[in-house]
Amino acid sequence: MKKISLLGISLMLSASSMMAQNMQPSTNIRNARFPQITSDHRGIFQLRAPEAKDVQVDICGKKYPMTRDDKGVWTVTTDPLMSGINYYFMYVDGVQVSDPASETFYGCSRMSSCLEVPYADGDKRFEMADVPHGETTMRRYYSKTEGAYRRMFIYLPASYQKDAKKTYPVLYIQHGGGEDERGWALQGRTDIILDNLIAQGKAKDMIVVMPDGNCRDFIKELTEEVIPVVESTYRVKKDAASRAMAGLSMGGIQTLNIAVEKPELFQYIGVFSSGWFANGNNRMGGTNQEDPYKKLSARKDYYNKQFKEFYLTMGDEQDIAYNNCKVMRQRFDEIGIKYKYFSTPGGHTWPVWRESLYQFAQLLWK
Repeated sequence: MKKISLLGISLMLSASSMMAQNMQPSTNIRNARFPQITSDHRGIFQLRAPEAKDVQVDICGKKYPMTRDDKGVWTVTTDPLMSGINYYFMYVDGVQVSDPASETFYGCSRMSSCLEVPYADGDKRFEMADVPHGETTMRRYYSKTEGAYRRMFIYLPASYQKDAKKTYPVLYIQHGGGEDERGWALQGRTDIILDNLIAQGKAKDMIVVMPDGNCRDFIKELTEEVIPVVESTYRVKKDAASRAMAGLSMGGIQTLNIAVEKPELFQYIGVFSSGWFANGNNRMGGTNQEDPYKKLSARKDYYNKQFKEFYLTMGDEQDIAYNNCKVMRQRFDEIGIKYKYFSTPGGHTWPVWRESLYQFAQLLWK
């Protein structure tokens, strides 16, 4: 009979126990064992690349060199990572690639790997729950402004199919640069956030429209194409008091621009991790940086009365738009524009923007 040492059994049990404690994130492709997430939210990455000389993982703004074993499998364990979804890349001999074990999402102007890190115990705000669920649909339409077929995603609350006469307020929400209309529907977990808030009575029933902000003239695309399609297709209220506009990063600047140029359309404005450029060049608006401030100054009382909520929210100083927003808030204070401000730990990332939507949605139509 072959003898097995107690030490060997102990080591095997220990390794098995460690594996059991690690989680396979929801962003892995089916049956992929790695990446894994440890109980203290570190990421464990593996990649089989026998011919590679150097492999790294780039996540949350830091590159981690990976170590090769004798079978050509590269492995690394990261520092603790921020809860929520995080883009990451692998570098194989200097070439940036997506992890073949991860689902990919459109972000950073390419298809990117993502790691969904669990939230703290008890924080179920961004997780599926046993509540009535709405649905997110894809709507294609032809845009005369762009001269092309385009699409948007629409969140309909759970009550939408139950009452054929009920009409709903609408939140139009924009993604950031390097992303598209899929951002809020997938990375942002808009449906989960709204389902949970509505079920808890913390938010009103609403429809959420997630258009593609990559276009030549965003204001024209939204007002002449998107809104008419929504208002002719879905049971929505069609007055300014029932419309909200929000966006993150690039979408935040688009939101700011439309708030100044078309304030009569919306009474609720949300700007996430954004602000007009502090360097004096409003590159995304095509106008001089001072123009919007001049318009706000000339009609300060009107804007303050028109917007029931003007909500600015950011990450902390890691957020690359932090200074732009800080300067913009100083200008608002000088002019006398009223707003609310909320900051949450984190950088220019989807965990911050999920929090932004969670907070903003609770302010609407109250």
